[in-house]
Amino acid sequence: MVTISEIERVVHAVEESDLTGAPLRKYAMELLDTLPGYNWSGIYRLEGETLVLDEYVGAATDHTHIPVGRGVCGTAVAENANQVIGDVRELSNYLSCSLQTRSEIVVLIRKGEDIIGQIDIDGHSVGAFDDSDEALLEQVATILADRW
Repeated sequence: MVTISEIERVVHAVEESDLTGAPLRKYAMELLDTLPGYNWSGIYRLEGETLVLDEYVGAATDHTHIPVGRGVCGTAVAENANQVIGDVRELSNYLSCSLQTRSEIVVLIRKGEDIIGQIDIDGHSVGAFDDSDEALLEQVATILADRW
């Protein structure tokens, strides 16, 4: 639940950066990590049928490789759709990265029709994310895809 000014600040900073590739992805995650309720911010690259952890800000995770179809991240790719999960404890296939995580949002990064990765954000409160977060992350995903 980010504000319009927070969205504009983050998108503007990512757009104005001269960075590309992994350094830009890292910078974008650092910016997202400054937003209220964004307690873990990361990118997974899609390599074949596996999501591979790329740049992230937050606690280390054991989930560095996630098969398509598993957990919220794998489900997003399998269903070709962003995921906004209000309470992860209600999911049967949830992959817990932290006992504190209560909500999660995953937004796909696409080059044309192809999924090349995703932005994954964890929140420590139930219902931490809504349409405004999805809109922000979609804008960031578009920039990242263009400068992948």
